Amino acid sequence: MSGSQFPLHVRDLIRPGDMFAGNLNAQLTGIQHDSRRVEAGNLFVAVRGGKSDGHSFIGQAIGKGAVAIIYEQGRTELDAFLRDYPAIAWIGVNDSREALAGCAARFYGYPSSEIGVIGITGTNGKTTTSYILKSILEALQHKVGLIGTINYMVGDRVYAASHTTPEAADFQKLLRTMADAGCGYAVSEVSSHALAQRRVDGTQFRAAVFTNLTRDHLDFHGTMENYFHAKQRLFAELLIPGGIAAVNVDDAYGRTLVDQLRSEQDHGKDIRILTYAMHNEEADVYANRVDPGFEHTSCTFRIKTSGGERFLDLESPMIGTTNVLNILAAVTVAVGLGVPDSALKEGIKSTAVVRGRFERVAVGQRYLAIIDYAHTEDALERLLQNARALLELSGAGRRPARGKKRDDYLFLPQVNGQGRIITVFGCGGNRDQGKRPRMGEIASRLSYFVILTSDNPRFEDPKAIVREIEAGIRKDNYIVIHDRRAAIAMAVELASPGDIIVIAGKGHEDYQEIKGTRHLFSDREVLEEAIRRSMERHARGARRTKRSGMSRTC
Repeated sequence: MSGSQFPLHVRDLIRPGDMFAGNLNAQLTGIQHDSRRVEAGNLFVAVRGGKSDGHSFIGQAIGKGAVAIIYEQGRTELDAFLRDYPAIAWIGVNDSREALAGCAARFYGYPSSEIGVIGITGTNGKTTTSYILKSILEALQHKVGLIGTINYMVGDRVYAASHTTPEAADFQKLLRTMADAGCGYAVSEVSSHALAQRRVDGTQFRAAVFTNLTRDHLDFHGTMENYFHAKQRLFAELLIPGGIAAVNVDDAYGRTLVDQLRSEQDHGKDIRILTYAMHNEEADVYANRVDPGFEHTSCTFRIKTSGGERFLDLESPMIGTTNVLNILAAVTVAVGLGVPDSALKEGIKSTAVVRGRFERVAVGQRYLAIIDYAHTEDALERLLQNARALLELSGAGRRPARGKKRDDYLFLPQVNGQGRIITVFGCGGNRDQGKRPRMGEIASRLSYFVILTSDNPRFEDPKAIVREIEAGIRKDNYIVIHDRRAAIAMAVELASPGDIIVIAGKGHEDYQEIKGTRHLFSDREVLEEAIRRSMERHARGARRTKRSGMSRTC
């Protein structure tokens, strides 16, 4: 990936209020906040993290060739370093995270001034919305970069994702790579952690999306108010003048955000507010009609602009009403950017199903199997409500599509005309514990049967996590199988034609994190294997039964 667009010296980074000493004429070759990644000529920025403090690794950074150090003022333990390394440039700042973001943007030549950066924030829906928006913009023949939970993409090149939103230096480096590669747009998920830690400061966002806000990450933010305040920063501080704020007004926090932004408009802030909703007809983009199906979703959006009102018919390969909200979010931004309806239709129709987001797993079984990343109360409830809606379609005597027999569908109604939802899920360790009993209640209430298992226990006791989930369950419709592979296999054995298996919590992840080690584990691969083995066993059993019947007849 590309580096600075022009020679940058330490003296160029000094701001009013900074303390400085040493060789300020040193030319920089890169910026790092991780001492393990430092190379000769780099600037090392010491930041305080949740588990470690970068100030403790300044010696290691110098040993690896750092020529400049940014540290936070008041760290008297660094006096010896300043005395012993006079050839190193030292800059003392009030907030090293803020300094890291500013230095990174400058080092990489402010790449967001060259491409349209669109940020998507919210508890749920960020990933899917980003993929839909990327597809819409590509329908305009733009080359588009993407930064998010599953991976980072520069056109057709794919990079492994370290975080939903990477640290400031890596974020600016990605934007520079996208700009140099000719990308017209960069679509980025922007997490609340990234906003609180100023990872995207120094970025000029052309548009920002607020999907929703529900309980999550309170282990980090402490309160919902702090969580919301972190999200607000994207709209209040980082949008360019005239930038687009696309906000979901079905969400209570979204309505609060709109009120705040309109107040800022009244005080002279230049911002374009566009709202979207499924249940609020006053929204600028409103889902006037939604027709869910087994294989696709058809919908009509009513779009209000200064030029009047129009209706847009859309068809998406994504299923589930939750995805309608994600489509609404992407369409709202695109409308603000002036994307024509033809590109909206083409982009949405051609969006591939996102890995681990209401993703169907089909290997010939006669029931529906879904894996999903849902790991919050709201996401799990929406996931299971979507599954129930599909069951209602299958059990309501819905006529098959022309040219299809009912047997062509994945669903076959059971004798009582209603399939069952079998849910497998757990909760991640060392994360917000308060959501665990609530998720247990939701799963039990909306499922026929629940199998509680391990998610990513991290450094917690998996059995203790499950006990906290159990505390919220009021029905006797669950069992506990701590081994996730065995839990998924049990769900498969319990499933009958017409049922829906839901494997929730990990989605696209290909690992299970236990005591600091990531073990290879893919819900999709494990589920596929379990289904195939089950089908093979049933096939062998059917052949034995048939042979036995023939023998008795003879």
